[in-house]
Order: sequence, then structure tokens, then C-alpha cells
Amino acid sequence: MKIVQILPRLSSGGVETGVVDLSLRLVKLGHNAVVISNGGELVKQLEANGIKHYTLPVHSKNPLTVLRMMPAVKKILEEEKADLLHARSRVPAIIGYYAARSAGVIFVTSCHGYYSKKPFSFSRVMGWGKLVIAISQVIAKHMMDDFKVPFRRIRLIYRGVDIEKFRYREPDESAKGEYTIGIIGRLSPIKGHRYFLRAVSKIIKSVPRVKALIVGDAPPDKERYKQELESLVNRLGLSRYVEFLGRRSDIPDILARLDLLVMATTVPEGFGRVIIEAFAAGVPVVATRVGGITEIIRDGENGFLVSPEDPQSMAEAVVKVLKDRKLAKEIAQRARKDAEERFNLDRMITETVRVYEEALEVKRILIIKISAVGDCVLATPSIRAIRREYPKAYIALLIGRVESQALKGCPYIDEMIIYDRKGRDKGWLRFLELAGEIRRYGFEEVVDLQNNSKSHLFAFLSAAPHRYGYSKGRYWFLLNRTIKDINLSIPPVDHQFRVLSMLGIEGAPKNLELWPSAADIDNVKKMLEAEWVGENQTLIGINPAASPRWATKKWPAENFARLCDLLGEREVRTVLIGSRSDADAEAGEAILSLARSKPINLIGKTSLPELAALMKRFKCLVTSDSAPMHVAAAVGTPFVALFGPTDPERHLPPSENFAVVTRNLRCAPCYKPVCSDIRCMREIAVEDILKTVEGVRTAK
Repeated sequence: MKIVQILPRLSSGGVETGVVDLSLRLVKLGHNAVVISNGGELVKQLEANGIKHYTLPVHSKNPLTVLRMMPAVKKILEEEKADLLHARSRVPAIIGYYAARSAGVIFVTSCHGYYSKKPFSFSRVMGWGKLVIAISQVIAKHMMDDFKVPFRRIRLIYRGVDIEKFRYREPDESAKGEYTIGIIGRLSPIKGHRYFLRAVSKIIKSVPRVKALIVGDAPPDKERYKQELESLVNRLGLSRYVEFLGRRSDIPDILARLDLLVMATTVPEGFGRVIIEAFAAGVPVVATRVGGITEIIRDGENGFLVSPEDPQSMAEAVVKVLKDRKLAKEIAQRARKDAEERFNLDRMITETVRVYEEALEVKRILIIKISAVGDCVLATPSIRAIRREYPKAYIALLIGRVESQALKGCPYIDEMIIYDRKGRDKGWLRFLELAGEIRRYGFEEVVDLQNNSKSHLFAFLSAAPHRYGYSKGRYWFLLNRTIKDINLSIPPVDHQFRVLSMLGIEGAPKNLELWPSAADIDNVKKMLEAEWVGENQTLIGINPAASPRWATKKWPAENFARLCDLLGEREVRTVLIGSRSDADAEAGEAILSLARSKPINLIGKTSLPELAALMKRFKCLVTSDSAPMHVAAAVGTPFVALFGPTDPERHLPPSENFAVVTRNLRCAPCYKPVCSDIRCMREIAVEDILKTVEGVRTAK
């Protein structure tokens, strides 16, 4: 892998040290590492180890500079043939996100702290990575709660320390009362130096021979704070106890001098790298009970936790550790073990490389097929083909609420995203809310098998870089990988496969599938037993209805009744099937009122999976051009299809045993949902259907 990391600067600090450590280990593991930053003292360490560094002003918040850096970083990614870009901070992440997207490079982020929730801040970009690395559970929760990053995209990786850099020195049980304590971190009000100094003024009353080291310097905008700390030292009379060491790069040497480390931060810390460095060095730690620190320190076991902004409790904990050297030794031993097992650098590197591999190998694909039931069944070959092409991918299906029942149990998808267009998701406001939820999945590919205005909008609003579909409809231009919809009468599965050809999928099997459960099969068995149907009874399914808007697809009720009676004379029981709609129920009642044979009426009494299980019991299904025809094909039931206003070539599902009955009138196919004549259906004779059914159900 070639990994590029981007961050503001490479000066001393936890994030910067982590970038250098990771880069060095990646090279040792046989990968390539590149770093982009505004430079700093750690660049020499990278270059000394043969790691390329690009110096660019990616730290600048100037909007013009940010815009200028996007093509510059894109150029680096292309020239370096990068596989993945890993962003470590907000402004570089904004630059990196758009550069990576334009260059076709995978984008990953690491979240190191609590980011601002302001609507127009750069913070939101930290949740835009294909995978988002959180350095603690606290930060993971922050990203989920405040930036709505889905749990499925977050990976928890604690920061790691290079054990070999720190010489382990256990606390001396025979110490004679001279101790050195310290606080390490930049000089900033949130780091709690004021409270540390006030704690020192209390500590010296119990342990007078103490030296307190303050390691770190103030950034340019915090120089006044440094002066305030120096004044506070003088006011508290601590001049001979406190020493300001400024910024230091020799932290292992500093820790070797300490008998105890204090971390006095007043706000939630993302993690606290210096704590695990102290663990590695055998230095006991007293820290405030905030943020990710609580995930490192188990109070009283491997360190001590105190309330923030509480000098008294801080002083008491420090004195306790300094005076009880046996306790200090036990604390240090447990802390060292944690550094070796939970927070070691090798573990962090291994887990980070695993995230890189996952991000590169596991595509995130959205398939859109939101209606109708029959069309969703017809999509099963395409869904199966996509899964076989991308066996490791995370595949989600955007589907209607009712239609989702048809694909219940589908083994080729990881998740169904339900679009309840007539219920919960009705209206444009909820449409946009759902689109926002979809966008947070971080899909890379969208395959639009619906190809209508709403599906094109969903595809575009998903923010997926690649969006496939037909160049038809009002908003087809929202797709960026399109194929022209030529006016040919081709089977529906073949029509979908033309879209899949753009993904390089060719020659996939076309058979339909459905997956009724054991419970569905058992429920159907009970329904039939209630109608006194024996296991050897011959059953013929009758689907008398069609979509309410397609009156022209319906065969007359008296014809269905006559067919039921003729089949009954041949010792065949007929079963009426259909949905729970009023139109289907009315069609069934009309047949029951006319038929002497009294068919079994299961209209509206089965779920879609149960309908599939029921269909398996039929020797044949008689149906119009509607969803049950596709269900029959999916479960291998022979069917006789009555076609009038629609073209069989365009709508017939793939099946091995079926027959089509149509009148082939000059006006057909007309695709008119309403017609005053409907000759195309009225002129289909009952005797013709009976003869066709006999031929189909007895065929081998």
C-alpha cells in the first residue's frame, strides 16, 4: 500500500509523533509512506529514514489557500500513485477530502479531540472518511452524537507508545524524601497549569523537598497565559520549587527524571498520550477525571483520578503516591503492563494497517430499487451479480417498505434501507432527511436500478463518487456513469444487466430468487390444512387482480370463475391470491360470487414471503402481468401469463416453464392504464387458458 498522511505541521506533539511512528513502521512492513504538512522539526526524522515529505501550507485557514491546496494535493496523490489519504486534522482534512475524491483515492480520518459543533466549522469533515478512526470511546461517542457519524464507520484505535524508547524504572521504595514531579503539554488554559501550581503550593507543606517541572511552551496566541503562570509562581512563593523547561523533544529523558506525572486538563481530552508514555517509563500518574483519560487510568489500580479544577484533591493524591513508595511501585508495575499490552505501538500499527486494508478492500455499494414488488423480485439477479463481483463489499439496498418484504432473507445484501414513501417518509422534508442519513453511510458506488427522478436524487444526494444508471428521466444528469436507454424490447433482467455492464459485470445468471423462511412455509401449511387441503391435492393459483392503476391488465371476473369451475371438474382446487388492497379483495369477492366450485380465498391473507412459500405448492399459476408472475418464476412454479396492454418481451421474468396468452391486436401493446374497450383482455377465451394450463402443468 502507498499511504499518504496529511496534517498541519510536523512539530513536537502527540499527533505529530504518531504520524512519524506510523510512517516508520509502515516502511518496515513493506509499505510506502508519504507525509504532507507545513513542515517542522520532525521532518528531518522522516527524511533520514527515506520517507518523502511535501511541505505545503495545508495548515492555513485562509479560504483562498485552502482552495489552492486542493489541486496541489491532488497532484501529489496522482504522482505518488497513492492508495489512501489519511487526514489527521480539520483544515488538512477539508483539503484532503476534495483532493482524494477528485483523484479517486480512498479517504480516512483520525479524530484526536473534541471538535466544534458550529454549523459552518471545518469540524464536520472529520466524519467524512470512509472509515473514521477514534482514539478513544469518548471521541467515538462525540463523533456519533454530535456529527452523526454511523457506528458502522467508526474504528476505535487507542494510541500506542514505542516501549523501546522508554527506559522502565520502578519507583524506589527506599527513597529519602526528594522527589521530582512534572506536567507535560502545551501551555494553554485548558491544560490546567494554574491548578497544578496551586496543588504544588499544598504539596510542599507535606513533602517539602519537591521539584516541579513544567514541560511545554505557549503557542503564539497564548504568550500572555505563560506570563500569568510565571506571575502565579511568584505570588505562591514557588520560585525555588518550579522550573519552566519550555518545549522539549526529549520526553523519554524528562520522564526518566520524574517520580510522578500530573495531567491537570480541565476539559475532556481525546486520549492523553503522555500518560501512556509515563506508563512505559514506570512513572505513576495522577490525572483529572475527564474524557478519554478515564479509559486509560483505572483509579487506584494503574494511576489515580481526581476532579478537574480541584487543587486540594490533586495535592492529596500526589502526596499519597510520593509517601507510599510501595503503592507507587505497584501502580507503576500495573501501568507498565498496560503500556505493553493495551497501548503499545505495534498494536496501534497493526490495527491501523487493518483499517487501511478494510478501507481499500471493502467497497460500500448502494443499490436503489424502491418499487414495485415485481420489479424488486426482478432485481434479484442483479443484486446477486453485484455481490459475486464484490464478495467483500458492504452492500445496502434502498427499497420501499412493502417491497422490502419480498426480499426478506436475501443473502446478498448487508442491510436494507427502507423508504416508506407513503408513510413515515412522505413529503420532501423527510425525503431530504433520509437522503442525509444515506449520505452518512459513505457509499462509493450507487447502482440505480429504479431510474426515476427520486432514485436519481437519492443517488446524487448520497455523495457517492460513482453513480450508475440509465440516461433517462428528468434528473438523469445527476448520475455520472450512464448508459443510453435504447428503445428495444428486451427482457427486464437483461435491461438491468446493461447498467451492470458499466461495472464490468457480464454473463451473470438470470434466474430469480426468493427466500421464504421455515416459519413462512409452516404458516402456509396451516392455512391449507384449515381449508382441508391434503398433501397430494393438486392446486392451481389464480391471481385475478393487477395494480389498481392498471385496469387494462384485468381479465373479466366471470372468466376467472368459469376457469375455476372447469378446473374443479378435473379435481383441481383453485386458490385465489392477491394483496391486501381493496381492489384485490373486490376481484376475489366477484369471482367467489360467480364460481360454483368455491375456490380457496387467500387474497390478503399472506405476507410476501408466505406468498412465495404458497406458490411452491401450486402446479401452475394463472396471472396477469403483475408481481405474482415474478414470484412464481422466482420459486420455480410454472405460470400462464395473460398479456394485453403490455409487451411480454419487456416484462416476462426468466423461467423454464411458462406460457403467454395474448391476442396480438393491432393496438397492443398500448401501455394505457385505462381503456373503454379492453378487447385485448376480453377476447382471451377461457378454453384457451384451460388448455394452456393443462399443457404447462403437465410439462416436464
